[in-house]
Amino acid sequence: MITVRKLLEGKSGCIWTIGPGQTVYDGLQLMADRDIGALLVVNSDNELVGVFSERDYARKVILKGKSSRISTIGELMTQVVYCVTPEQTIGECMALMTEKRIRHLPVVEQGRLTGVVTIGDVVKTIISEQEVTIKDLENYITGGSYEPVAVGARSC
Repeated sequence: MITVRKLLEGKSGCIWTIGPGQTVYDGLQLMADRDIGALLVVNSDNELVGVFSERDYARKVILKGKSSRISTIGELMTQVVYCVTPEQTIGECMALMTEKRIRHLPVVEQGRLTGVVTIGDVVKTIISEQEVTIKDLENYITGGSYEPVAVGARSC
């Protein structure tokens, strides 16, 4: 099974973060500009202290009568953050995301934030792995020459 490290090698190196003192409006603007669904919240020491997602906004601003221009990220962020390491598998990520009902997993290596795995990344990787397995099995069954296909590669 593919590891988180391998998955991150195929992604851009950008990790979008925001400070807990910034406004929710600033966070929403950054998410809209970058077309992402969540921001990792880091303090002034660059330590991960939370995650702010579209779900946090939807459930904690309007429904509670707050204003996105006044409320801070720190007031509304999810403070319990589940993380993974680069050595963990995509299957482990899927299991954790399913169990905890989350869509974003920060990746931490030796106490340092190194990336983010999203539910979309996980699903895409699992589908690619299944495509490779199917192609390999078809070749085996039909007696075709065996040419393993790299995960994520597409044949024309």
